[in-house]
Formats: sequence, C-alpha cells, structure tokens
Amino acid sequence: MSRTVRMIMLAVGLLGAAGVLGAGVVGLPAFGGDRHPYRDLAVSAGLQRATANVVSSINFDQRALDTFGEETILVASVAAVAALLRPSRTERRRRVGSGLPVLESTRLLTVIFFPVTVLVGIDVVAHGAITPGGGFQGGVVLATGLHLLYVGGRYRLLERLRPIRIFEITEGVGLVIFIAIGLAGLAIAGQLFRNVLSYGQLAQLTSSGTVVLLSCAVGMAVVSSVVVLLAGFLEQALALVEVSEPDQSDEEAAR
Repeated sequence: MSRTVRMIMLAVGLLGAAGVLGAGVVGLPAFGGDRHPYRDLAVSAGLQRATANVVSSINFDQRALDTFGEETILVASVAAVAALLRPSRTERRRRVGSGLPVLESTRLLTVIFFPVTVLVGIDVVAHGAITPGGGFQGGVVLATGLHLLYVGGRYRLLERLRPIRIFEITEGVGLVIFIAIGLAGLAIAGQLFRNVLSYGQLAQLTSSGTVVLLSCAVGMAVVSSVVVLLAGFLEQALALVEVSEPDQSDEEAAR
C-alpha cells in the first residue's frame, strides 16, 4: 500500500470520527444548566437494579460491553509491554539480594501497611456495587499493596508472593470470566451482558445481580495485569545485566 493511499484512508477515518463526534457534541445539554438527561437515566437505572454505586452500575451493567473493551485493551497492552521487556540475547539475570538499603522507619511502615492495603483492595473490589470503588480501583490498590514489599526492601519476598506465571494465567482468567457472564446474559435473556441474576436488596453485599461478579472479574484481571507490568519493569531495573556476547547455550536455545 502506497503512502498516498494510507494518507487518504487516514483522512477519511478522521473526517468520519470528527463528524460523529461533532454530532454528539452538538446534541449535548447546555453547560451549567439544570437538565442532565444522562445522569437522570443512569441513576434511575442503577436504583432499579439495586446498585447503590451508580458508577459501577454504568461500568458493569448499563455499559458492560464498553467495559469489556477497556479490559481487553488493558490485557493486550500489558501483554505487549511484557513482550518488549523480555530479556534479550545479550542480557543475563543476576540474583537480587533482599537487603536493599532502606530506612528502618520505611521498613516498619511497610510491615504495617502491607496487610492493611491488601485488605482495603479486597474490600474495594467486593463492595464496588454499594460503595465508591470496584474492580478497576480495587485491582490497582491490591497490586500497589503487594509492591509495598519492594519499597520496604523485601524484593525476594515479593518474588515469592507474586509468581508471575500464576498472575499471567489469572489475568486471562479474569477476562474469560467477564465475557462468560456476558454470554450467559445472551443465552438466558437474548442480550449480551444482560443482568440476569436476582438484584437483591439495595445497599446489601449480594445486591445488583451480575455487577458484583463482573467487578470481581475485572479486579482479578487488573491486579494481575499491574503485577505483571511492574514485574517486567523491576526485572529490567534490578535483575538483568548486559553482557558482551550471548553464550553457546543461548544460541542453541534460539535455534
């Protein structure tokens, strides 16, 4: 394909996107007014399905297909970064000691906040339908809490607690569970990601139907993605060293 053809296709795509975006912007309510149709519809739908957190209702019920797209983009992006961070033929992994130089106060705070942060992350994921939070936020909190061990100079303990192979698997499992719930709605009610479970009672942990399950699936995928991503960067920064020439075993493995 020539450069001219590529530029023409790019121009057509940009014009189409600009037209759709422009039409949408023109139809928006006036800024600063008292008419908010999207808010009113979203809040009403959230309450009808016993989801006290309207943001979670939008993410995992009203627009769950969009959330599936976002989760897919996240998993694919992390996979691409992990592929780029793979050790090259001129890099070797060295043993990283656990005694990184950190202040004793930092080490103490890590011991205190590590379990607290992990518990908070689990709580944010589990209660995403009834309080601020959800799978995205809770997954990041969980991954952050796990990497407090690195901040406290316990990198080798961090390696033992986050086996990368398992997190690579759970990353995909979270995505599979998410789409499986969506397909269950299609099979039962004829609509992809239809909320087909009992809504329960508003503000209860078991309320909101499939919202809680989708939030947990996203939390599984997000925490795994962030852990795999940070593991790749830490591996590059701490464990990999450049060597002049690849050894014979690596050449044979490459062949």
